[in-house]
Amino acid sequence: MSTKIKNLYESFSRLSLRLVDRAKMTEHTFMIIVAIIIGVLAGFGAIAIRLLIMEISSFSFSGEKTLLENIIDAPIYVKILVPMIGGLIVGPLIYFFAPEAKGHGVPEVMQSILLKGGVIRPRVALVKALASSITIGTGGSVGREGPIIQIGSSLGSTVGQFFNISGNRMKTLVGCGAAAGIAAAFNAPIAGALFAVEIILMDFAFTQFSPIVISSVTATVISHKFEGNLATFQVPPYELVTPWELLFYVGLGLLAGLASYIFIKVLYAFEDFFDKRVKIPEYLQPAFGGVVIGTIALAFPQIMGVGYDSINNALHGHTIWYIALTLIFVKILATSITLGSGGSGGIFAPSLFIGAMLGCFFGSFVHGYFPAITATPGAYALVAMGGLVAGTTRAPITAIIIVFELTNDYNIILPLMITCIISTILSSKLSRESIYTLKLLLRKINLKEGTEINIMKSIYVRDVYNPRFESIEETTNFIDIVNQVISKRDPYFAVLDGKGQLTGIVSIHDIKSFLFEGEELRNVIIAKDIAVKDFEAATLNDNCYDILEKMSKSGFAALPVVGSEEDKKMLGLVWQKDILDAYQKEIERNDMVATMVDKIQSSNPQNEIHFLEGYSITEIPVPVQFVGKSIKDLNIRAEYKIDVLSVKQQSRQGAQVKVFPGPELILHEDDLMTIAGEIKNINLLKQLA
Repeated sequence: MSTKIKNLYESFSRLSLRLVDRAKMTEHTFMIIVAIIIGVLAGFGAIAIRLLIMEISSFSFSGEKTLLENIIDAPIYVKILVPMIGGLIVGPLIYFFAPEAKGHGVPEVMQSILLKGGVIRPRVALVKALASSITIGTGGSVGREGPIIQIGSSLGSTVGQFFNISGNRMKTLVGCGAAAGIAAAFNAPIAGALFAVEIILMDFAFTQFSPIVISSVTATVISHKFEGNLATFQVPPYELVTPWELLFYVGLGLLAGLASYIFIKVLYAFEDFFDKRVKIPEYLQPAFGGVVIGTIALAFPQIMGVGYDSINNALHGHTIWYIALTLIFVKILATSITLGSGGSGGIFAPSLFIGAMLGCFFGSFVHGYFPAITATPGAYALVAMGGLVAGTTRAPITAIIIVFELTNDYNIILPLMITCIISTILSSKLSRESIYTLKLLLRKINLKEGTEINIMKSIYVRDVYNPRFESIEETTNFIDIVNQVISKRDPYFAVLDGKGQLTGIVSIHDIKSFLFEGEELRNVIIAKDIAVKDFEAATLNDNCYDILEKMSKSGFAALPVVGSEEDKKMLGLVWQKDILDAYQKEIERNDMVATMVDKIQSSNPQNEIHFLEGYSITEIPVPVQFVGKSIKDLNIRAEYKIDVLSVKQQSRQGAQVKVFPGPELILHEDDLMTIAGEIKNINLLKQLA
């Protein structure tokens, strides 16, 4: 049955692609249409998960009052058993069906963009929806926004896989899903688009921004249509009493940054604790976490679920300052236990909760001492919500826009900007990674500068160094050094010993202070004395990322290239400018190839793209003779005189396209290769396939 469904899916996908091709759409038009589809799906997905959480919550803690009041009124055994039962369901569901659904979800989306080209298994959306709804509905101390984001991203990736899209366009569609998810969660379309760009894609220079905006707006329209134009929170009117009050928002920003840092550290401390110290099966750990959460809720029922009722109380000043202060730390603990034990949910709502309590406490303090020049605690609670989001996610622009869209009040912008920026700065100083990127760093994935680092590490000194260089013997006297430096245009001169071994570098900056004392120093100072020796030379096998690090430490715009660490024979110079030029060319090359690969894979595989006379790009099945061998073993470029631009491989996660595959990549029977070269050489390879 699964084979028949797969064949039917592929047939329908091919039919859709033919219809798109016949319509002769431009790429931009096609992306806009797909963005609308993703926005609609993500909008309905957000509505569905909210309804599911509501139903499970109503069933778990039944009553005619608000959810928080129903939890407070629930018997002791209900508060403990319900989270435990939820954990017993969620644990096996995640463990056996989709481990990616564990935790808060956003790092998994970011990881898929970096390592898998945006490919996310379609089942993740369903498992994440069920697991998160059960976790939250049974009292887990997590939020619904993270799951909605992951579900939207999964839907975006699924739509992209349906249309056989890869490369940057697939990443754009994942961003569309994430933007639609956050927009539908908060009724905030601008914040949704900025969230996708600032956090998920981490690139404000991203070229295809319009599809992301359209998905965000579409999801918001869907949410408005079926749930009304209602804000997530009942936000009171904001008031900035006097300009002097801005000084207090500086202090609030510092506290928000400190609280953000504590939240990040405690969360991952508990994840590490459950991974390494708790000796029960992984699929049973959420049940154990549920028991702990239920026990905490006996004293602090406010920590159960998303906590919106408690946030609204803080916004309206209905929370006593010492209760608010206590709930800051209890919520951090409860959320860390829920996620650390393997529950499923987001950290957005907990961040808002912690921020609201922090602002309520701080506002109560300053308003109590300075009532004439400060607003009520609710105003500080509202601003601190943005401060905590900014501090934990390191996305201050998104945090500012979310709170602004919740209030629609321009008066809040200045206090909000002050608090969010200061919170981000302090949190960044205390911990380099955000609450999202730290999880990936613990998995040995550097996402913060992932694309730039990966590209820079793929460029080697042997490809960019200049073998031409000027040199000076280390015994050259000062006047001869000056004459040579002035007569040449090169800013750097290699200082060599009698065997041609590098001993240092001399530049015009090194001799400036001696220029007016030349006659006296003619026979006193030689090149060896003024040469700079405190630097690391480059070798041909060094990658350019490491070389830029060495240049940064030395302050040089170029480094000498030597044979090896032992053999200091001078081979040339590697210049910072040449590295950056090569990097830019590699970026353009990757974009060009990804676009060509998309065109090939979105059409009939037999079609070819002719880019020069006698040359073409096409996609072919892997020849039988190639199966089980690596690209390095086959030596394809030398033996067949063609370039392998990409390899499309099938896996449990779906189709994955590897652009410019490495030499160690093993080819399999069902793989498809996109190749480029002379048509006659491509035809010879086609005969083998």
